[in-house]
Amino acid sequence: MTPPYKATPILFYEDMTMTFLTNSPEETEALGAALGKRLPPGTILAYRGGLGAGKTAFTRGLARGLGCKDIVTSPTYTIVNEYLGGRLPLFHFDMYRLNSADDLWDIGWEDYLERGGVCAVEWSENVAEAMEDAVTITLEKLGEDARRITIEGGDFLADLSL
Repeated sequence: MTPPYKATPILFYEDMTMTFLTNSPEETEALGAALGKRLPPGTILAYRGGLGAGKTAFTRGLARGLGCKDIVTSPTYTIVNEYLGGRLPLFHFDMYRLNSADDLWDIGWEDYLERGGVCAVEWSENVAEAMEDAVTITLEKLGEDARRITIEGGDFLADLSL
């Protein structure tokens, strides 16, 4: 049976980069869920994209793909939300209010890395020095609901079939 929504690849796997076009929040979530099913422990996802680009929608799907049943919300005012009920823990960070990677280390970044979960980091450009080994996920708003989502890095991409 075909799912009711599915992200459309517009550029296939090339040099550890995949680009997808989604046309609704549900498709954005479905792409996140497909990725979440394949992520290994210790993965860092560095999100790039402006306000309203779909980062939280993507993370809702990511959590679902990891098996988390919790309601996923933006960590704007808390800096990090933890979701522990899935195959791997998910740590959803918002770095908008941080000034540097030093601030990230001060809030216990190393402790999160040692827990072997998935770290999804919004506004990762604010802490770029801590994102060296991250998979970069760029979300671009193309219209009201349309998004271009580019995933760069990570050996698991070769197996990302949607």
